[in-house]
Amino acid sequence: MVRSNRQRPSVSVETSEPGIQNSGANRCAWGGCAKNGGYRAPKDRTLGDYQMFCLEHVRIYNARWNFHAGLSPEEMEQEIRRATTWDRPTWKLGELGANIGGGTSANIHAHIRSGRVHVDDPFGFTEGTAFDPARKAENEERSRASNPKAPPANARNKTIQTLGLTAPITLDSLRRRYKALVKRHHPDANGGSAEAETRMKVINDAYHTLRAGLAP
Repeated sequence: MVRSNRQRPSVSVETSEPGIQNSGANRCAWGGCAKNGGYRAPKDRTLGDYQMFCLEHVRIYNARWNFHAGLSPEEMEQEIRRATTWDRPTWKLGELGANIGGGTSANIHAHIRSGRVHVDDPFGFTEGTAFDPARKAENEERSRASNPKAPPANARNKTIQTLGLTAPITLDSLRRRYKALVKRHHPDANGGSAEAETRMKVINDAYHTLRAGLAP
């Protein structure tokens, strides 16, 4: 039986073979067997200690030995998961990128397309897709050519963040958001606050920048 050298939790597992004996260096560990022990088998799940058997008895021992003996269902599930993924970390479906854009698939994709998230793709898996850097640059260049008033990508991203919007943005969604922000931050609604005036100026600048890029 072939086992990897990965380290396992230090949990001792008793074998079900009452005849196992402490043998010498060259004697089979099977009780009553005087043959040479030329084949080793693990004593427990740690795979750190072995005992030697003859060919006949190592086959019997390995056939009866239960690597998962003594584990709870939860521990067995974890063990199977680790073995399936070669002890590499995994996450449940939907958890990847949970801290990006609120964790939803649409928001994660919007963040990646906006350029606020860098996608490291050394093997070129994104080539030809919406996440391909070359394709994104080409699309931005085409967009600027068709609409010279559109702001550069970095300026557009900044204005999107200022207004609290997420891509894709339509003229209608921009107007609705602008009206909501004006209602909340207008100086008249904040006692003529100088801070509100400054905030309102930033909102106006961001709105007009995006508005110019969306104009038909």
